[in-house]
Amino acid sequence: MIFEEEFAMNEIVTLFFFIFGLVFGSFFNVVGLRIPKKESIIYPNSHCTKCHHELSWYENIPVLSYIFLRGRCRVCKARISPIYPVMELVTGILFAFSFHQFGWTFETVIAVLLCSLLVIITVSDIAYMIISDKVLLFFLIVFLILRMIYPLSPWWDAGLAAVIGFGILYLLAVVSRGGMGGGDIKLFFVLGLVLGTKATLMTLFLASLVGAIFGLGFILIKGYQKRIPIPFGPFISIGAIIAYFYTDSLIQWYLGMFF
Repeated sequence: MIFEEEFAMNEIVTLFFFIFGLVFGSFFNVVGLRIPKKESIIYPNSHCTKCHHELSWYENIPVLSYIFLRGRCRVCKARISPIYPVMELVTGILFAFSFHQFGWTFETVIAVLLCSLLVIITVSDIAYMIISDKVLLFFLIVFLILRMIYPLSPWWDAGLAAVIGFGILYLLAVVSRGGMGGGDIKLFFVLGLVLGTKATLMTLFLASLVGAIFGLGFILIKGYQKRIPIPFGPFISIGAIIAYFYTDSLIQWYLGMFF
């Protein structure tokens, strides 16, 4: 009976985290789209980017408003980018999954903040191919403080991972002569503080793998197009999420398959 009550309570809290994530996902869209343009994230209120119609509360409900409005502005009927509901839903799922994995622990706080960073930089990188220094600096400070309170084991692994992540991406940028953006390089420094060395290297591997698969798919659908810029931030985000939750499991699976 006690187990059933505890299970039911965890399900309720997981749902709460999902709703919490939907709401913050809407805010992260604003941050990701406005900060790179040096606009205020407070004013003006959410509005249509075409006719500047200020959204009413019922037009600003995460995911649901997009569905009810059929992806168009209520006034001018301009199409609303699907990135809004997609990132809201992704944030909700990630927040809920973070609690599901870690429960009422300090690691849940770190997981939620990591997911928040990755959602924001994904939005801005897709929209403008920019990863904002302001966003990275904010989360750098937050993660430095959190890792002092709740350090990795060993404690120096966070600093080592940050240096390794930054160094590898910087080297790739030099070798590729600008093929890797400065924002991606700085992002890996921040990620290293959270992930540690193993997960940081796993992130790089997974990001490259996902990027290669996407690139191949793009070529098969659109045909080869020389020097088409593709944001790498979303691939880093996918790799970082998988690596954060599953690095040890992936390593064990790999060793079990081949050794």
